[in-house]
Amino acid sequence: MLDINLIRENPDKVKRGIEKKKADPKLVDKFLRVDEEWRTKVKALDELKAEQNELSKELAKERKEDLISRAQLLKQRIGDIEAERGTLETKRDEILNKIPNIPFEDVLIGKDENGNKVIREWGEKPKFSAEDGFKSKDYLSLGEKLGLIDVKKAAEVSGSRFGYLMNEAALMEFGLVQLAFKILLEEGFIPVVPPVMIKPDVYSRMGRLAGDQKEDKYFLPKDELYLVGSSEHTLGPLHLNDVFEVKDLPRRYVGFSTCFRREAGSYGKDTKGILRVHQFDKVEMYSFTKPEDSEKEHQFLVSLQEKMRQALELPYRVVEICTGDMGWTDARQYDIETWLPSENVYRENSSCSNTTDFQTRGINAKYKTAEGKKEFTHALNGTAFAIGRTIISILENYQTKEGKVRVPKALQDYVGKKEIG
Repeated sequence: MLDINLIRENPDKVKRGIEKKKADPKLVDKFLRVDEEWRTKVKALDELKAEQNELSKELAKERKEDLISRAQLLKQRIGDIEAERGTLETKRDEILNKIPNIPFEDVLIGKDENGNKVIREWGEKPKFSAEDGFKSKDYLSLGEKLGLIDVKKAAEVSGSRFGYLMNEAALMEFGLVQLAFKILLEEGFIPVVPPVMIKPDVYSRMGRLAGDQKEDKYFLPKDELYLVGSSEHTLGPLHLNDVFEVKDLPRRYVGFSTCFRREAGSYGKDTKGILRVHQFDKVEMYSFTKPEDSEKEHQFLVSLQEKMRQALELPYRVVEICTGDMGWTDARQYDIETWLPSENVYRENSSCSNTTDFQTRGINAKYKTAEGKKEFTHALNGTAFAIGRTIISILENYQTKEGKVRVPKALQDYVGKKEIG
């Protein structure tokens, strides 16, 4: 959630910020109106409770009928105003829940993905020449032919948008997990296997049920639990209501989990294969930092994403995401897009976001400054490997003229061979 004091003290800044992210700036005015009513009720309650305390002192000395009558009326009045305050607080929180994090002032302004900007590219794209009799295949054709992916049987068992990873692809998945953990543990990250279920209240406090995000989540009503859409969602609450010592920041975690999403808004060719599925595995980075260090930490996380893709020798590009395309909780976002030969385009493979204090304010994660004051930390998240999408990239970029797939050097020890097929 946004800082309520920021909305009160600088409403125009918040309006400009959320409008850049396609949210209605009128929400700020609505919030302030309800907030003012709420503050009036709080002030009235404080005054009535102070009066109640004084009256209690008088009653302790002498129990007069008029004092008892006044005390009863006062108690009733306090109860009524507390109920009114509670109603206003609920209404205020509902409005606050519709307000996204505001982007940094220098973030690119744009309406959609067309406003994004390529920062840099790395790697040499593979050359598949039809003149040499080499027509590149898409990952699903390769995967099915080589016995690596089975979406047909998965559809019989679980329905559409599921897939089996088989044989070397299964070994490749765990190789990717181990490769990511190896690289990140060397950088001081703490390894975690987090829960894949989360309480609605905690999920909301992470900012992940706001706006239209709830529609993409799986909810288990009998158990009052959501299935997470990313390891990030339960890595952050590791420090629910905690206070860091400043010397312990930054605190960095790397988590592996299965993730679940409805992918309700996707369509077309992406609904086939394993690019957009309801269940997928992911290795995720999550950092807690001092506010003044979060932008530096953001660049550090992106550099690690690049290091992992360079280890696989996959051609990629880093893209700065504009205001109209970035995530709800994000103040700045970068995407890593990997080259996909079958489509002759780069496709998003991972993202990295600075959420500032938007999530930590919700989960009440703070740190103690050198002066002993408690302040909210900043939090950042970044995908190490989205397993399915990374395997897709490997299959397409490492395919051979003979219809086989070479195994990246970094994964050969895990897979146990240099070539599949």
